[in-house]
Amino acid sequence: MHFDDTSVPLSTTLSQAIDGIKGETVTLRQLMAAIGEQGLLMLCAIATLPFLIPVSIPGVSTVFGAAIVLLSVAITLNRMPWLPQRILDRQLETAKLVPALHKGVRIVSRIDAWVRPRAPGLTSGYMLRLNGLTLIFGGVLLMAPFGFVPLSNTAPAIGILFLTIGMLQRDGLFVALGYLATLLTVIYFSVLIYGAWHAGAALLS
Repeated sequence: MHFDDTSVPLSTTLSQAIDGIKGETVTLRQLMAAIGEQGLLMLCAIATLPFLIPVSIPGVSTVFGAAIVLLSVAITLNRMPWLPQRILDRQLETAKLVPALHKGVRIVSRIDAWVRPRAPGLTSGYMLRLNGLTLIFGGVLLMAPFGFVPLSNTAPAIGILFLTIGMLQRDGLFVALGYLATLLTVIYFSVLIYGAWHAGAALLS
């Protein structure tokens, strides 16, 4: 499998794909059809957009997080993805999802000017496998049951978005930023878990 980079701004490509979403509900299967040959990385990027803003859409983190994990497995193994029908055909309300996606695109548009091909060592060779494994880990973090905690979805989504931007546009700097954001997410979640454990232990004692 070969992932082609593009000189077209990512926000433009994402916006065009989102504009193809019609009807009262949309499924991941329909999103994949709208993206077409843009590929797996583009779908991973779209899946992060609802989490870049403070909005709650029921079921989205589970569906999109699972999709990112499975798509990233395909990227890591260099093969076409397998997705379960339950994930592909889960109905999501477009009235809530599409505005969130467009708001996410506006955030991405502010990043576009900073993206350019550089540090190719981070976007080629064995690093593609490592990047894919990190995307898998980011998808797992996105699915973590911390939805009630501020930034619990946003933090891993930023790491995934930076990684996909870097891989799509051959920008090693954004790949590095993706690793940094993922590391900070792990630290943040570790603090949350330790705080919850410490509070529970104090209550029991």
